[in-house]
Amino acid sequence: MREFAHTVVITAPPAAVLDAFFEAESLAAWWGVTRAICVPRALGAYAVEWAPAGRREESPGRLEGTLHGTVMEFKPGEEFFVADLYWHPPNDDPIGPMALEATCRMDGAVTHLHLRQSGHDKDSERWSRYYDVMTARWEPALEALKQFLEKRWAD
Repeated sequence: MREFAHTVVITAPPAAVLDAFFEAESLAAWWGVTRAICVPRALGAYAVEWAPAGRREESPGRLEGTLHGTVMEFKPGEEFFVADLYWHPPNDDPIGPMALEATCRMDGAVTHLHLRQSGHDKDSERWSRYYDVMTARWEPALEALKQFLEKRWAD
């Protein structure tokens, strides 16, 4: 099984951190999505879309296509778990199923967000490439989330 796991420290309340994964305006601000339907409750939809880049990128650039799954668990300010997650690139077959989970732990005035995306596929070369690309994309996305939330909570 391949996975991406990363922890980021954010000066914002845990509820605000997790809500940023479900609010369309927040997702647009930090993750660059163009559309989102994300329902923070058990069996809720989790679907986000990025506009096509207009050209094929070999190196990790911005995301494009759609990502969708089913929210299996959502505990406000604590954690969420999305299962049956599939990424549909614009010009290729979907990749999945995967899982996406986030947990928050408060430590004084900061929140430790731990994010993990995991899964496997019979096509190991394609799957490995996907995780290599996603690792390069998740890290700056989580930094953008941190900056977005810290600016919002500093105002």
